[in-house]
Amino acid sequence: MSDQQVKMIILSTDDLDESIAFYTETLGFSLKFRDGAHFAALDGGPVTLALATSIDHPLPGKVVVGVRTEDVDGAARAIEENGGAVVKAPYDDAHERRAVVYDNQGNGLVFYRPLPR
Repeated sequence: MSDQQVKMIILSTDDLDESIAFYTETLGFSLKFRDGAHFAALDGGPVTLALATSIDHPLPGKVVVGVRTEDVDGAARAIEENGGAVVKAPYDDAHERRAVVYDNQGNGLVFYRPLPR
């Protein structure tokens, strides 16, 4: 599984506008894009800092690491076989294939691979 790359950190927010203002005005991050009232991506250099409400957050209330991989299914299987837990089995949404898991210590991860356009 050497194709794994940490590409995103997802933080929870109850107020997307307030969180965007905090991270852009207070900390100087630039807004990459916003998806409605529930998700925003900030430019964190090689890693995107995402802000998500409970509607779009994979594990609301937790910090989640987004790991890009070519084999979402294999990554989820490896987690389950080695003491972790699959929260949401691999599935396709509008933009990517993803799986939501906990590692063997209860930390949240999202494995994802963009879908071909």
